[in-house]
Amino acid sequence: MQRKMRIVYAAGPGNVIGTFDRWSKGQEDPSQVSVTFSEQFYDVCSDLDAEGYIIASNAEKKFLKQGRFTLEHRPVSLSNQSSVLYYLGQVLYELSFVISALRFKADVVVGNSTSCFFVLSLLSRLGIKVIPSLHCVLWPKYVSPSKVQSLLWKLNRSFFAKDCLSILSTSEDVNEQVRQVTHNSSRPIVNFLSTYRRTEFEGIAPPGSNRSVFQVLFAGRIEANKGVFDLLEIAKQFESEGRYDIRFNICGTGSAFELLGKQVQEVGLQSSFILHGYCSKSEMQKMFNLSHVIIAPTKSDFVEGLNQVVIEGVLANRPVITSSVCPAISYVQEAVLEVPPDDVAAYANAILKLCDDYDFYKAKQQSCKKLQEQFYSASSSWKETLKSVL
Repeated sequence: MQRKMRIVYAAGPGNVIGTFDRWSKGQEDPSQVSVTFSEQFYDVCSDLDAEGYIIASNAEKKFLKQGRFTLEHRPVSLSNQSSVLYYLGQVLYELSFVISALRFKADVVVGNSTSCFFVLSLLSRLGIKVIPSLHCVLWPKYVSPSKVQSLLWKLNRSFFAKDCLSILSTSEDVNEQVRQVTHNSSRPIVNFLSTYRRTEFEGIAPPGSNRSVFQVLFAGRIEANKGVFDLLEIAKQFESEGRYDIRFNICGTGSAFELLGKQVQEVGLQSSFILHGYCSKSEMQKMFNLSHVIIAPTKSDFVEGLNQVVIEGVLANRPVITSSVCPAISYVQEAVLEVPPDDVAAYANAILKLCDDYDFYKAKQQSCKKLQEQFYSASSSWKETLKSVL
């Protein structure tokens, strides 16, 4: 009897055991709009009749073995420490991952790794194929790597140039950085897209014709480097100019949530700069219905992923204001009003342009429709991309 392929997947910090429980019952994850990567991994293993072992960097330690799957939540040690200890924790985590892959007798390892990819070179030298899965830029696009980061990427060069089978990447920005690390000699790079179900957006109506209040929606982590305090500065500017027809809806939580709320109260903008906190999927659908435009003002010092909110805005038929810090912009350019990174005045002007120039707004809004199909198509999904490599 032929031995089944064994695949190990290093996932991010999500609840992969909870997702598996719902997936095994044919249920969707109620907290996610896009199809989760762990769910797609379970599909890959089932489609290929392979045994799967998924290890998530979840802070709550858990373990489950069921059928063909082994699932584990494994915290990363020293993750809140200073630079040297932080990277030591990353190396130790990768070494524990290597040991688990060897014990599992893996044929293939799919690595959504920390920054210490060079540790995974050990696997390739022991005959195990390694496929890194890159969901974020390797360093902030407009900031030069620090000395420590530069050293790390020198250590990682051999892994990306010769020790991995191929590289899964979410954007051209990631591709360019991989080419930079390897001096244009990387292993083959294959791009994938975030994938969505049409049903998630079918209940969202087109933007309302009532523009007496122009609704601007931010959804994401409430952190300084996500640009939320820049939005407050813009709201203060609009207030001083008598633009009472523009309202900001801020959805999400994060370490800066309380500080942001305090500053909103101090300047008395509670009615025009509304902090909604965490929003469920149904609540986010209501927020999309209410909004006219989506804004993603991520700062240039942030290690950005694709930024799925940019895509979700387009799927909801809303124009998006963002900068090239967000890699998703390359997939939906026609529906985006692009501004220079970190330029608060440019973000303010972009909001006013979409609010006051209805023809311009309508042209951007109508561009959304023709850009949507790529995110519903299974052919460009992480699942199908991984299967094609395997």
